[in-house]
Amino acid sequence: QVQVVESGLVQPGGSLRLSCAASGLTLDDASIGWYRQVPGKLREGVASIRSGDGRTYYADSVKGRFTISRGDARNTVYLQMDNLKPDDTAVYYCATRDDLGSPLITSTTWYVELYYDYWGQGTQVTVSS
Repeated sequence: QVQVVESGLVQPGGSLRLSCAASGLTLDDASIGWYRQVPGKLREGVASIRSGDGRTYYADSVKGRFTISRGDARNTVYLQMDNLKPDDTAVYYCATRDDLGSPLITSTTWYVELYYDYWGQGTQVTVSS
């Protein structure tokens, strides 16, 4: 089960942190990805953190503004979003991938939805003045 915590309305230039808690998994064995979707558009990968070494990947649109990281709890990942823009308004989803016995995500696969096994319910983030 994947649970996303935190949502909200924030002004342009503001910050928000999303949390993703995945039950039944540890980050030693699971990669975690963040996605977002705007009505009428395809869901897009935002960031991902790989199991084991914790290598991170980001979409070009969020590089330098968003940071994905692991929490102290072994099954929690955060998405820190800074300098938010109206274009960041979307429903944000967290997804997990069980890497045991599977190839690790790479720079060319981290954003592929089919690589992820479980998805959270999504949370609305609105950036508006």
